[in-house]
Amino acid sequence: MYAARAQVFPIKPIRIVNPAAPGGNSDIFFRQLQPRMNELLGQPLVMDYRPGAGGTVGGEAIARSAPDGYTTGLMAASFVINPAMIRKMPYDTAKDFTALGIILDVPSGLVVHPSLPVRSVKQLIALAKTRPGQIFYSTSGRGTVGHLAAELLNSTAGINLVHVPYKGAGPAVIDLLAGHIQLQFASIPLLVGHVQSGKLRMIAQTGEKRAAFAPDVPTMIESGVPGFVVRSPFGFVGPAGMPKPIVDRLNGALVTAIRDPENHKALIKNGAEPIGTSPEEHAASIKSEIDKWKKVARDANIEPQ
Repeated sequence: MYAARAQVFPIKPIRIVNPAAPGGNSDIFFRQLQPRMNELLGQPLVMDYRPGAGGTVGGEAIARSAPDGYTTGLMAASFVINPAMIRKMPYDTAKDFTALGIILDVPSGLVVHPSLPVRSVKQLIALAKTRPGQIFYSTSGRGTVGHLAAELLNSTAGINLVHVPYKGAGPAVIDLLAGHIQLQFASIPLLVGHVQSGKLRMIAQTGEKRAAFAPDVPTMIESGVPGFVVRSPFGFVGPAGMPKPIVDRLNGALVTAIRDPENHKALIKNGAEPIGTSPEEHAASIKSEIDKWKKVARDANIEPQ
């Protein structure tokens, strides 16, 4: 039945479940791609906001839908982190979804308050070894990219930076700016204004290569931490079992929209790194990222709740 439908797909609007509230990164970035995807597919993409429970409310809505291509969704980094942090997930992240492509990555930066006498990651590690348990990092909450990035640095470098979680990115940055906290891993777009004003010092970024948005900032790998890569990917997914012709149709529209010169330029300007992978590359990434964050959590003795 689905194979027959795939030949003429789509014949009606496509629902995009967004597991975050309106106005977030996933909303802003995907809306940049929507007009071109609407044109390519010949049907409108309609956003359906389902925030809550770290993205699992929206994820469950996608996973429980029919695999006919008319319900898809967006996933942020929490999608691959949650299996390490949530004891009873309402779905199996590795099995209950069809990967449709990684849209983009929002690179993270490592920033320090100017009062901390370090200008490189090597200097930070050296200082942290002389002050175990005395240097604090802020995050927007337990289980976020910033939290696990800092714990990855702790385990990789053999240091003890202390976690101070806040209820949201805003309060976490405010206390960092005030000097109550010494450092933070967070989205570069969130930090860049404070860095340019001299209120914070960015000493590294966490991508495999330098971001176009911050070309002068070295990566963690360049800074002497081998294998340290922390992504904050936004992906396009559907429920498990979608027919390949429908998968290819949706992925083709997504990748074409990402590679559109105007879209590509706009995404970079807003602090994103456009990607646009194949479904197979996306599926492999989901599995490897789940395994990676489970190991980071185990090494940091973080128990799922």
